[in-house]
Amino acid sequence: MSRKRYSVACLAGHGVGPELIAEASRAVDAASALHGFAVDEHHVPVGAEAMMRFGHPYPGSSRHAVLDAHAVLVAPGGDETLDSIEPDLDLRASVARVRFDGSELSVLAPLADDAWHWTVQRAFTLARSCRARVSLAGVDADWRADVAQVGLEHDGMDVELLSAADALQELVLTPQRFDVVVCPPELARTAAELAGCRAARRIAAWGRLAASGPGLFGAVHAAGHDGAGDGVADPTAMLLAAALMLGEGLGERSAARTLSQAIGRARGAQSSTRRAADDVLAELPHALDVEFLREAV
Repeated sequence: MSRKRYSVACLAGHGVGPELIAEASRAVDAASALHGFAVDEHHVPVGAEAMMRFGHPYPGSSRHAVLDAHAVLVAPGGDETLDSIEPDLDLRASVARVRFDGSELSVLAPLADDAWHWTVQRAFTLARSCRARVSLAGVDADWRADVAQVGLEHDGMDVELLSAADALQELVLTPQRFDVVVCPPELARTAAELAGCRAARRIAAWGRLAASGPGLFGAVHAAGHDGAGDGVADPTAMLLAAALMLGEGLGERSAARTLSQAIGRARGAQSSTRRAADDVLAELPHALDVEFLREAV
């Protein structure tokens, strides 16, 4: 029986982007092999590379490759053309994934007023695959009514309402209590930045979720593009972006949990990009998602 196959467009860009995409590709290949599906990656020229080769930062061939993909993985340096890419896509919500000291949470927000209901539905679906807890931060009465309606479709979920101030304070002080946070767009960036900010080890990734067609997924890198070509860039945020893409872009949430748990089990800072990624890949068999094992049996 043939395996399920997905297509992913990779935007490596410049700087450390190609190095980080290379390690993310290895992680995606390994996680997909463990979980019985395959990912075909297409490295799409954008930005400076595309300008040199085609005389345009986002040529037609790159556009077609993006639109034909199931998801798009974006490295630092590959995000400079997102303003050209995003209008082509059916993007409905932003998502931030933050991993810290063995815990993980997601922050979702609608990208437009008419995407609120879709975002809430997506948040409940995501929470059901995690710890079944949805926290609503700083939402108005109309949104709360919509949440109550969606909640009727999702029995057994733990739903809480928090003011914006209380939510932000607890994201700093007790972030491990959160699973999926839903908030207005003006609050999303601050909520994601504060989540786990006191942790000894913190990794973050971002995404733009689509109702149809590909979504966008990338890493949050505080160091920017420093160290390009030296092989010392930390790949863990890019690996977390790959895990976010597997789960929320391809719908392979068991593989996403396996990769994310492997990132948490790995030793952390290493002397090279390759060694740090090797540590994560070595942990994949030990981090294999328990629910996936049950389904396999």
